[in-house]
Amino acid sequence: MGEGAKGYNSALVRTLLGEQQTHPPIWLMRQAGRHLPEYRELRAKNKSFLDFCYAPAAAAEATLQPVRRYPVDAAIIFSDILVVPHALGRDVRFAEGEGPLLTPLEGAADIAKLDMSRLETRLAPVYEALERVRAAMDGDRALIGFAGAPWTLATYMIQGRGGERDLARAFAYQNPELVDDLLAILADAIGQHLIAQVKAGANALQIFESWAEDIPGHLFARLVTKPIKQAVDVVRGVYPDVPIIGFPRGAGHRVGQFFSETTVQGVGLDIAADLGAARTALGPKVCLQGNLDPMALMAGGPALEQAVDAILAAAATGPHIFNLGHGVVPATPITNVEYVMRRVKGLT
Repeated sequence: MGEGAKGYNSALVRTLLGEQQTHPPIWLMRQAGRHLPEYRELRAKNKSFLDFCYAPAAAAEATLQPVRRYPVDAAIIFSDILVVPHALGRDVRFAEGEGPLLTPLEGAADIAKLDMSRLETRLAPVYEALERVRAAMDGDRALIGFAGAPWTLATYMIQGRGGERDLARAFAYQNPELVDDLLAILADAIGQHLIAQVKAGANALQIFESWAEDIPGHLFARLVTKPIKQAVDVVRGVYPDVPIIGFPRGAGHRVGQFFSETTVQGVGLDIAADLGAARTALGPKVCLQGNLDPMALMAGGPALEQAVDAILAAAATGPHIFNLGHGVVPATPITNVEYVMRRVKGLT
């Protein structure tokens, strides 16, 4: 696997490899972030979000903050999915209140300019942050590296922003060969980025397909699963045993197809996905991850208790990583997160 054994015998890695735990391991998407006062203080010192991602000491500190505060079983490196298109030479900027903005990719000439040669050099600060985090964490906690899936990145690059995905889908219909070329380049770049993260100390990987929803059935394999499988194959060519989680947000009804066609080890489920149906589709040995509603985590009280217990009951049917179905929202009380950690670990 990676450059050292630290974290490889963690509960999270063992669960991903199919070993069910008495208490499921837990980490939360966006656990490093705006619900933590220490994060807000750190963010205020790093005005540009991209510069923050590329500052190894600051990114490592943001990654470690929830590890110090909560008994999470894993840290996920503080970074962003758009560092890959940025490293390939596309203009990426983050506007306050608007989110990420990119210069829209218009055609073959723009695709031809994507430059793989400097990818690892440009993303070296991300890998240094990983090395810092892995050195600072004890061996019973896993470190997760991640990347956006090819279609998610392609959508940002075609549209120039998040939000509605209509332009990207229309572009895919109008320019099928161009989109296939773009997805193949991105899959290779994502694979290389994930390899470098394992080399730097990541024990597991997550691929975020944030825009798997709204894809017609006849396009799902071409736009979603085939490019992810290509990225997975790149990683496995160097690290055949590193476990990979795929998170196809909005495609919980297609988890069987997603799992079999991407060959990931674990499938992350969004808030709308049915845990029971996913378990039925994938069987008792495949690792599921998710899928507490972040709004329930924010709200707390009996609704949160019931939601947690429902997931724990479902988690008893096979290997499961407790997580959210989307990221922690800024208004989430720390006491609610602490309650979930205790409950999942059998301490409440």
